[in-house]
Amino acid sequence: MRRWCAKFGQQYAGALRRRQPRPGDKWHLDEVLIKLNGEQRYLWRAVDQDGNVLDILVQNRRDMAAARRFLRRLMQKTSAVPQVIVTDKLRSYSAAHREVMSSVEHRRSKYLNNRAENSHQPTRQRERAMKGFRSMGGAQRFLPAFSGISPHFRPRRHLIPASDYRAEMTVRFAIWEQITGVANLPTAP
Repeated sequence: MRRWCAKFGQQYAGALRRRQPRPGDKWHLDEVLIKLNGEQRYLWRAVDQDGNVLDILVQNRRDMAAARRFLRRLMQKTSAVPQVIVTDKLRSYSAAHREVMSSVEHRRSKYLNNRAENSHQPTRQRERAMKGFRSMGGAQRFLPAFSGISPHFRPRRHLIPASDYRAEMTVRFAIWEQITGVANLPTAP
């Protein structure tokens, strides 16, 4: 199962991501500590105003160079520039923002950034279930795939009636079958 995930996870997550609409104009950035083989590392995450994960990066540090690397990678990956970025009060963001995206409005608040803070929860649950990650490379391969695939099967159920939820899940499983190639396989008699 692990080999299957390593081989196909990124491919499936990329296919799902290509089906998503363009990222929004407001990006929420945050970093959180994770343990990799007993050592602490930083998980940087960018989320748009709709809660779609734009990028994830695992790094050793939480300084200006790390923030700059994350912002550049984010802009390259999304091929877009937001109108507003929202961060916590980490000073590394301000320095990197001035250097990389000086024309973009930067809002710093520990309360406005809840969208990014909440997007860490599924990762934390998965990290707990896996008893942590073993390596930085393994975490960097797994987390973007997980953040692309997991929301596909977790619509915001509390916001929709049960009948709409069932219809939505039918559509999502049909998309999943299309992406994985299962839809073209013959069925057993």
